[in-house]
Amino acid sequence: MPRTFDDDAAPTGASTSTDPAGPRAPGEQPPDHRGAGTADGAPAPAERSDGPDDGRPFHAVMTAKVRADGDAEADEAERDNLADGTDPADAGPIVPTETRLLRRLLGTATLELDATPRARLLGWLWPLAVTALAAFLRLWDLGRPRELVFDETYYVKQAYSMLERGYEAQWLGDDANQRFAAGDPGALQVAAEYVVHPQVGKWMLALGLQLGGGVENPAAWRLGAAIAGILSVLMVARIGRRLLASTALGTLAGLLLAVDGMAIVHSRIGLLDGFVMFFALAAFGALLIDREQARRRLAARTAAVLDSGAALGWGPWTGVRWWRLAAAVLLGLCAGTKWSGVYFLAVFGLMSVLWDATARRAVGVRAWPLAAFVKDAVPAGIAMVAIAVLTYVGTWWSWFRSPDAYGRLWAEQNPGQGVQWLPEGLRSLWKYHTDMWAFHTSLSAEHSYAAHPLGWIVQWRPTSYFYPAGVSTLPPDQAREACGADACAQAITSLGNPLIWWAAAAAIVVALGWLVWQRDWRAGAVLSGIAAGWLPWFAYTHRTIFAFYSIAFTPWVVLTLVYVLGLLIGERDGDPVHRRRAIAGVSAFVVVIVAVSAFFYPIWTAWVIPYSFWHAHMWLDTWV
Repeated sequence: MPRTFDDDAAPTGASTSTDPAGPRAPGEQPPDHRGAGTADGAPAPAERSDGPDDGRPFHAVMTAKVRADGDAEADEAERDNLADGTDPADAGPIVPTETRLLRRLLGTATLELDATPRARLLGWLWPLAVTALAAFLRLWDLGRPRELVFDETYYVKQAYSMLERGYEAQWLGDDANQRFAAGDPGALQVAAEYVVHPQVGKWMLALGLQLGGGVENPAAWRLGAAIAGILSVLMVARIGRRLLASTALGTLAGLLLAVDGMAIVHSRIGLLDGFVMFFALAAFGALLIDREQARRRLAARTAAVLDSGAALGWGPWTGVRWWRLAAAVLLGLCAGTKWSGVYFLAVFGLMSVLWDATARRAVGVRAWPLAAFVKDAVPAGIAMVAIAVLTYVGTWWSWFRSPDAYGRLWAEQNPGQGVQWLPEGLRSLWKYHTDMWAFHTSLSAEHSYAAHPLGWIVQWRPTSYFYPAGVSTLPPDQAREACGADACAQAITSLGNPLIWWAAAAAIVVALGWLVWQRDWRAGAVLSGIAAGWLPWFAYTHRTIFAFYSIAFTPWVVLTLVYVLGLLIGERDGDPVHRRRAIAGVSAFVVVIVAVSAFFYPIWTAWVIPYSFWHAHMWLDTWV
């Protein structure tokens, strides 16, 4: 039967509302797919030209008496019964209106995902298992190398300064890095340093410094990033489970992020971009929870209206959306790490409102665009933007309370300049931000690892973070002692697992097609983070930008790939021969991915290795 409504509908043969990843985890309950065409097996309620002319959709006249099966054939029978005057209550078993609406809004697979204690337990155990793997890969010998890598020279030292001064202070002397790496932070001054990124990410690194034992321990420099990276794997596994209604698919997504090089590298060095990913991913997860809770609430309140026989109108309000507000706070923290977090706020906010609009359409609201705009979009826009902005401003708390911080007293020293209607503190902050904006938009210094964003998705020009000449120029006798060969190399290369990223590049095209052709909301969801984290950079190709910025949308690269792998396997109740073959193929593919990650792990984590072994990893000339 052709699809007729609702962004939740999953096409026949698709896996977006089931568990197409192959064998389910032990104890996981299969969904009940008795129909075709939608995630819950039910088509849209048809509008009848001879129905009641009171503004209600067709299914409103049914009140609580709806068919228990809720499949396409039952709906057709109901329409036939009503046409010849038969009471649909006489046609078979009935269920409450709320149950039917829940099937339409969430799908049977989602409703049954946590149906048993065993399913709930396994829904945590499998994600925790891949998180444990991620922790090992990220924490093992985290202090290697014992020197500041790439932009750690800025962010790690600034993090220490935040602890000591409350703001980013200058460091004295050309040997400040060497002294810091030796455990001596004595080069820190009082005079403020001009910096061009907000403070949240540096506070996260500072927390790691505190937990890890301070400057003397190089693992402490990176501990904050490692914790964020480990928790991101757990979030991806749980998010994937909720998004795709499958513990197996969610676990697979967590596994792929756990072994991806882009994620591993940015969990093992003290940069800011991993925190952008962390907060954006947490906000995405919060919005998924909000989506489910809001739809459950909408189903209950709509059922009450329909059961009473009243006109549905614009549909009920869904009340205070606490998880949406939590997402706004997280997105404020994301922007408080790097300004690129603003794009996630814009894309995720729009996505959340579209989910609300399609929910109102699914329950039968005729004027659903207008209803969603008034009842959902306007409140959401005001609340999310306001809370995100307030959160962002709040992240500058230590700057506000530090008179010695850069630009803190600008308004006091320039009373007739700037935005006059703002208080002095905010006027100084505004001036500081205009200077930061000018820096970011005009940065054009040449860099050998600058990369056009078009190549990021296939890892065309990865960033080399670390390749010390002292190792590559060792005399042969010392080299043989260090790595067992006449020439050695040591590298940290911000390169994602090539198989994951190359396959994901093709998966993005498939997901786009599925979004347009089948209107599957899950396709839009997995693509949303890629749209927010990648596409905006095409507007900044005039400035110096790097491929490592793609860490911000890496979780959605993984989710898109897993989503399409699920499509390849198909429905649980599909052709068993096809499913067995597809499961075998996907399993083999995953095994090869893990093997490739094991092969690349040494150049992600600064092992001292033979030069020939390093060179064997340079599959493309652009990787050198």
